[in-house]
Amino acid sequence: MCGRFLNKLPAAEIARIFGTRNALPNYPVRFNIAPTDPVLAVRFNQETRARSLDPLRWGLVPHWAKDLKIGARLINARAETAASLPAFRDAFKSRRCIVPASGFYEWQKIRGAKQPYAIVPEGEALFGFAGLWENWRDKAAGQGAEWVRTCTILTGEPNELLAPIHDRMPAILPPEAWSAWLGETAASARELQALLKPYPARHMRAYAVSTKVNSVRNDDPSLLEPVPPA
Repeated sequence: MCGRFLNKLPAAEIARIFGTRNALPNYPVRFNIAPTDPVLAVRFNQETRARSLDPLRWGLVPHWAKDLKIGARLINARAETAASLPAFRDAFKSRRCIVPASGFYEWQKIRGAKQPYAIVPEGEALFGFAGLWENWRDKAAGQGAEWVRTCTILTGEPNELLAPIHDRMPAILPPEAWSAWLGETAASARELQALLKPYPARHMRAYAVSTKVNSVRNDDPSLLEPVPPA
């Protein structure tokens, strides 16, 4: 799974990389983004034919959910089944997004303990996680209830770098796949599924970091400092 990640690029730089056109969201750099936190996501508007960079709540809440609680359990969707599961299939068909990230964290089980690792881009400005987004509002609150926009990050099989650390990794899209995933260019369900393959290990680097990252209260650049592995 992908349960923590970071985003140390300013929103203006992310907007430049993805070519979004809307007003910049007020979003600070983050080094320990956790489930249900706001995250930045790139979406494509079919009517305006433009990309936007928007803050979404991490943890997808299907439109039929009674409350937001389910989102904490749906921070990830398995790439192998997202197109068919009721919680994700509508979003997979028409509400796909990309979640920019400067890296993510994963924990390796070692002799009963867990060693955290930072996985960061190698030779790239950022990762583009394949994501899905959804609209939700509290039906019990009536027509005046505000819409809440949520998202999930897809995960798949690990590459050879991540396999010794964990059996899953985020589905990372190379720039040449962004247009198809966002829906700017036509792609079949099979073609979309083919985009969710393991990201090349040569484009990422993994190293051990302090257990300070275990606490969501810690959110600063020191979390990225390397430490000797346990």
